[in-house]
Amino acid sequence: IAVAGVIIIARSIKLVTKFHSVSQIPLHFVERNVTLYGKVRSVTETGLTVEHVPVYLPVISSLLHKNPLQVHLAGVELTPEGRQWLQENLLPAKMVWIKLISREDDIIYCLVSQNKGVVWTYCINEELLRQGLARTAPITGLLPDSWLYWQLHRRLHRAEVKAERKNRGLWKEDGFWERVKKALRENKIFIGLTWGWMIVKKLLQYFIVILNSHNVYLILLKQTHLLSILIS
Repeated sequence: IAVAGVIIIARSIKLVTKFHSVSQIPLHFVERNVTLYGKVRSVTETGLTVEHVPVYLPVISSLLHKNPLQVHLAGVELTPEGRQWLQENLLPAKMVWIKLISREDDIIYCLVSQNKGVVWTYCINEELLRQGLARTAPITGLLPDSWLYWQLHRRLHRAEVKAERKNRGLWKEDGFWERVKKALRENKIFIGLTWGWMIVKKLLQYFIVILNSHNVYLILLKQTHLLSILIS
């Protein structure tokens, strides 16, 4: 009976308590990878700010204080294009599910999901990787040899490999001439020849100026000599 009471209390906390900061989230929620519901408030360099919305008190929750949680996308390193995608797909104020993975200071690392239709959801962490809009990154707060770490890493890596195979986003291959230009830019010999040619070009311009000045001098000298003959 006591155990059942604890479970009921825990579920009640999850369903009706609104968390205004990461520190208010019970540690056992994180350890059990509990999923919370929330409203996206903004896109950050590493993820989102999400206002927690208790599942059973959505109307009352909207009237309460609105300090959002700092949510980082677990195992994901965003690109600028990835942040743009989040802004286009999660703003303004889209509702998301955040599965708690780990916590560090005032930051919560999560798998973020969004409803797709009535029944299905899709993981935004994976979607960004599938589109080539992010790279896989170490999962902060988990031990690298833990079962959860490798389960998530394998899942996210699989999404990244799909993008790489289909040349999506940051894995998109340049055209032939773009690859040639890039190779030339990165080639030290080519860079040396380019600088050598620039130096030669500057020297040629310098000599041309000198020759032009010399020609002007000769013309003036001839005119002066002719004038002296006429006067005499």
